[in-house]
Amino acid sequence: MRFQTFITAAFACVLLTGCATLTEDALTPIAISFSDGENGECNLKNKRGVWTTEIPTTVYVRKSDDVLQYDCKTDDGREVVGMIPSTMGAKIVASAVFLDFGIVDSITDKHRKYPANFVIPIKKK
Repeated sequence: MRFQTFITAAFACVLLTGCATLTEDALTPIAISFSDGENGECNLKNKRGVWTTEIPTTVYVRKSDDVLQYDCKTDDGREVVGMIPSTMGAKIVASAVFLDFGIVDSITDKHRKYPANFVIPIKKK
């Protein structure tokens, strides 16, 4: 009887540990560049944080259900503002079914996605 209890407990631990890997990381990398290949600097902002970075680069930003706003300036002085959209990731469905009914990821916005690459359109000089 003890052996059966041990096996059941071990199986439950493995099952729960395996499901915990369905949740996402809070940060996501985005490779950002200007459409004309120019260098510059950008301020990125969503409701979860603010980041200042040189362009081109790959920056890690906090996932959010709102857009990622950018306010950029090229080295030659041109300015551009805009938004990078946020979409829903696929793992939220797995989280909802197997782990926590999607509660953890939906509260923390970890199920959201920004594009892996984003080219900021800017007018040529």
